[in-house]
Formats: sequence, C-alpha cells, structure tokens
Amino acid sequence: MTASEPTTTSGAHDGPGRGYTPADTERWVPEPDKRPGRSAFQRDRARVLHSAALRRLAGKTQVVTPGTASPAWDASPRTRLTHSLECAQIGRELGAALGCDPDLVETACLAHDLGHPPFGHNGERALDDVAGGCGGFEGNAQSLRLLTRLEPKRFLPGPDGTVVSVGLNLTRAALDAATKYPWRRGGHPTDPDSPKYGVYEDDLPVFAWLRHGAPDQRRSLEAQVMDWSDDVAYSVHDVEDGLHAGHLDPNVLYAEPERADLFAVAAQRYAPGADTAELAEALDRLLAQEWWPHGYDGTAIAQARLKDATSQLIGRFCQAAEDATRAAWGEHPGGLTRYRADLVVPRQARLECAVLKAVADRYVIQRPDQEALRAEQRVIIAELAEALLARAPDGLDPQFRALYAAADATGDDAARTRAVVDQIAALTDTTARALHGRLTRPTATGTGRAD
Repeated sequence: MTASEPTTTSGAHDGPGRGYTPADTERWVPEPDKRPGRSAFQRDRARVLHSAALRRLAGKTQVVTPGTASPAWDASPRTRLTHSLECAQIGRELGAALGCDPDLVETACLAHDLGHPPFGHNGERALDDVAGGCGGFEGNAQSLRLLTRLEPKRFLPGPDGTVVSVGLNLTRAALDAATKYPWRRGGHPTDPDSPKYGVYEDDLPVFAWLRHGAPDQRRSLEAQVMDWSDDVAYSVHDVEDGLHAGHLDPNVLYAEPERADLFAVAAQRYAPGADTAELAEALDRLLAQEWWPHGYDGTAIAQARLKDATSQLIGRFCQAAEDATRAAWGEHPGGLTRYRADLVVPRQARLECAVLKAVADRYVIQRPDQEALRAEQRVIIAELAEALLARAPDGLDPQFRALYAAADATGDDAARTRAVVDQIAALTDTTARALHGRLTRPTATGTGRAD
C-alpha cells in the first residue's frame, strides 16, 4: 500500500455521530483505537493538540510582537498559538450550536494556522518567491501538507522497503474541515488571480481522497464555521492587542481624515465592493454600544472593560451567524453538518468585522516602523533559503535532511527545493533568525559557514 492508495475502513471505535457517515470518519491508513470509548473526532482533536506543529505556533507572532508594550503598562500579546486556541473555543461553541460535532470543528480551528511560516503573511510571501520552482508556497496548502505528510505520527510501507509518512492520519471530515480553500493554485472559483489555495500539486492524491463526495470548490459547514471563527477571533483580538500595546487611541475613530483612511483600507482589503457610507454605519454601530472601549489606560478597570468589549463583540458576531443560518436552513433530521447547510453571516456583521480588521491593519500593522521590520524579515527568508539550497543537506533538521536526500537521489530539483521550503516553514520567528545568523555569519575567508 502506498500513500496514494486510500483505505475504505476506519478504526473499530470510530463510529460516526449524529449527522455523520462512516465515510466521514475514514482514515487514509486504517488503525485501531488505543482506548475504546473515544469518537473519531476526539482522536483527531487530540492528535492536533499534541502536535509539534501546534506548539511551534507559540513562537510565531500574531500581530503585536511580544515585548513591545507601552511604558505605561505591560502587554501579553497573542501569538499564533494563543490565537488558534481562541479560534478553537469560538468555533467549538458556534459549531455545536448549529449541530456540528464540536470536536471536529475544534480540530479544524486548531489546525488552520499550522502551515504559517515565520513572520506570518510577510514570511508567506517571501517563501512563495523562494518556492517558485516547486509550485509556490501558501500557508493553507502547507497546513494540509503538515497534516497529511510532514507531522510525524503515522507511517506506511512505501516502495523499495522504505516508509512513507501520512502525517497525523486524521479523518476525512477533519481534513476537509481544516481546508479553507479547497482548490489548487489559480483555482479560486471567482478570482483566478487570488493567491489563496489549499493544496500543492504533489499533495493532490490525498486531497482527492479527503474531498471524495464533496461538491467541487464548496467548503463544508465545519470549514465555514472555522473560517468565520478565525475572522472573529483575529479581528477582535488584534484590536484588543493594539490597545494593550498602546498603538491605538480609540478616539481617533471619531475623527477625520482618520475615518476616511480607515474605510479605504477596509474597502480595499477586507470588504471589496463596500462603499464608505455602509462602512461608516458599521463602525458607528459599534461605537454606539455601551460596552465599546472609548479609552484605555492600562488600569485593572480599563482591562476589565476591554475584556468585556471583546466578549460582547465575539458574542455579537457568532449570534448573528447562528441566527441567520438557522433562519435560512432550519432544522435537519441529520443535523446541520458537512454539506447539508452553509453558514450564513449577515452583511452587517461582515462589515463590522471588516472595519475591526481595518482598525488593526491601519494602526498596528501599518505603523511606520513595521515596514522596515518586514523588509528585514523578507531578507532573512531569502538569504536563509539561498544558504540552505547551497549547503543542503547541511543546515537541515534530520527530518528535512532525509526528504532532501530522497529528492537528491532521484535528481528532483523541485523536491529538493520543497524540502528546504518545508524546513524554513517549520521555523519560529526566533529560530529563523538564529539559523540565518549561523549560516550567513562571515568567516575569516569572507564566506558564511554552517554550524
């Protein structure tokens, strides 16, 4: 059996719950349950929760760099890990309210950012340049690659007596729920130029397996809940972190020309097609709430009020989606699961969320010092890739060294590049800087060296 040959059976205790079929709980490689009584989706959740890829997210910045607090107060900004945990909590509750299996939705939320490289979306764009010769790089496609190939958990016999990793060997429904963009590069259903996609060419066999029976390019309800939970979590929490770090004065949201600049960012990046009037209405609806944080000075009272505001916003956005979805789809005998329904998010809620994203973008991401930092990060990724490609397998971790050696044995340049890209994507912000320093450090002869 090879990695391109799916199984049609599941573990002995993997029986599906209400609204799910045996096909939903199939695994790429059959395996027995170690402890009876757990559902298939509980096992999936545990595997992602215990993965090294999830732990590495603790070293990847979300939006505010740790240690950049205002002198007036301390801040403990989110990392990619804490963002994923908060996204998972939101998704679990929203999914359960709609009838989805909560462990399945939580698994998708925990897994949704696993493929993000060091330095976030900036690192993602830099790695895409590096990976041009092997099909490109995209964080969501990398997440699928981690789940089905790179994260060490299950192996199966391969050709010539070798073994092939099948990653965490999650269920079909879990992999599908974690797939935010179920298409190849250039396959966006409405925007062929979109840089977003969910699978690399060499991962198409497992992608075809996990999408078996799914409508073309349509996301499962659980994937849609994960996506909205992600939007809710980062739009609300990025603003909260911006306030904690002293980057945002809430009073500027009343002033011109600040508001015009803010709505321009929202319309360009987060709400295409929205006009200034409806974006202004969305912001003003939020500003009119009694719980909206009109000031922040870091005191305990201010922190409590801010925390209440984040709670209110999350509840507002989730309740809007739950009510609208129920109104559109009603009840289903098998539950609102998989492809029995689509998540409905009212336009007002989407615009309010888009305005919050624009607030974080305008006052946190676009701070004057950040572009210089992003430029430095792109240089680090480019030079790190150049050094590793020149020296590999030296400088690679054992796991990626083996992938590189296998590619080297067949003379596959694309696979060699992909192994280096996989290595860089697995680094945290700190380890990327450290490895870059080691590989590019000048020596007495004027060249760098690999330690």
